[in-house]
Parts: sequence; C-alpha cells; structure tokens
Amino acid sequence: MSPFSARLESARQISEEAGRLILRYFRSQDLGVESKSDASPVTIADRQAEQMIRDHVAREFPDDGVLGEEFEETAGSSGFRWILDPIDGTKSFIHGVPLFTTLIGIEADGIMAAGVCRMPALDEVVFAERGRGAWWQVGNQPPQPAQVTDVSQLDEARLMITEPSYTVKCGRQDVVDTFIRSVRLARGWGDSYGHVLVATGRAEIALDPAMSAWDIAALIPIVTEAGGSCTDWTFTETIHGGDGVSCVPGLKDQVRRLLRDA
Repeated sequence: MSPFSARLESARQISEEAGRLILRYFRSQDLGVESKSDASPVTIADRQAEQMIRDHVAREFPDDGVLGEEFEETAGSSGFRWILDPIDGTKSFIHGVPLFTTLIGIEADGIMAAGVCRMPALDEVVFAERGRGAWWQVGNQPPQPAQVTDVSQLDEARLMITEPSYTVKCGRQDVVDTFIRSVRLARGWGDSYGHVLVATGRAEIALDPAMSAWDIAALIPIVTEAGGSCTDWTFTETIHGGDGVSCVPGLKDQVRRLLRDA
C-alpha cells in the first residue's frame, strides 16, 4: 500500500467515526452554538469531531502536519499534511438540514494527493486518490466510480451556488447572476455538497465566491479524479485562492470566459 493509499484508507475510517459523533448532536438541542471572530457559527460537534481526527492522525501518522478550521495548525516533518473541516455547512447542520459534510484533504509536498468528503446524515462518502480515480459509496453498497458528465453547452448545465446573501456580501452577485442566466438550472446547494454533485454527475458547475483552504482541499482530488476540475476563479489549482469553482471538462472554457469577463 502506498503512503497515499494508507492515509486515504485511514481518513475514510476516521471520517466515519467522526460522522457518528456528529450525528449524535444532529437535530438535538445541545449544540453549544457560538460565533467565531468572523461571525461564522461553531458547535460542540465541530470542535469534538476535529479533535477526534487530530488525535487519530497523531496516533497513526505522528510526523504528519494538520491544518484545521477550529484549532491551531500542527507542524509536521513528513511532507504530508491533513487539512480538515469537521463540519462543512455548519449552518445547515445547526438548522437540521442534512447537506453538511466532513472534509479531510491529504496534502503531499504541497499537492493535494487525496480527499474524503463524507455526508454523515445521508450515509454517503466520496473519496479519491491521485491517479486511482474517485469513488462514491452509499451506505453499505460497494463503492462505484464517481464520474462527471459530458455536458458541453452552458444552456444544458446544472449550476450549484451558495446562498444569495453570501454572494452579495462578497460583492460577486453580478457574476453569479450572469451564470444563472446562462445555465438550464441553478440551485442553492452550496458548500462542499455542490462540488460533490459535480463529481458524481448530478451537476456540472459549482460556484463559490469565498473558500478557505479547508473548504476546498479535499474537493480538489475528488473532482479532478472524477474527470472535472476544481480550482479558484483564475483556474489555478490551489487551496489558497480564496474562492472556488468545480466544472466538467466540456464547460471549462465557457466557465473560464464568464469568470474572466465578469
């Protein structure tokens, strides 16, 4: 087993354990919701799940670094870094909406080598390793290849966007409006779930006006290995771009042009 494969399998395992922890709090009254310095919410489940994953990494791969949303970064010496978002879509989680995910990205010498996106409340997981494809598993069914669609016309595309108030706050509502006018269908399924829909052939474009490193890290290998692209709005594959777009190959040039012109 390669170093990438060993870490991916370990990430799948701990994401499942973290998912069970998170579900104990889902739709409960004991969330302990607080506001962080950027006014975004955090819950007991966010912090406990991230700590669980960090403890797992420390036991299994003690020389690996860890970057997560809820705690300070832990430096490593192996060249590997785990990038964590214990609950991506905390607002959905707080309000009892099941479209939140647990994200674990595995970076090797600055390249996103593998990723896991688990949807605890839906009992689904999508995972990928560079050069070995992307896979989608529902419940106890065998994993199936995750594959983007071959749609090549914008007016046939399904677009996933985050909530409109967020795009207004980011000053990018005009860009999103241009996309909405250009596609066949636009839905407000944001956060990582929209990008997972692209990777599994249920949408063609996912557009996020603002993304942190832990929001996009796991998605880059997943969408890429499914045959698409997951980049910032300049179409650079990076976790530090500050925004994100996933799309299928047949629409890449058209999406790039809309973003550039906007």
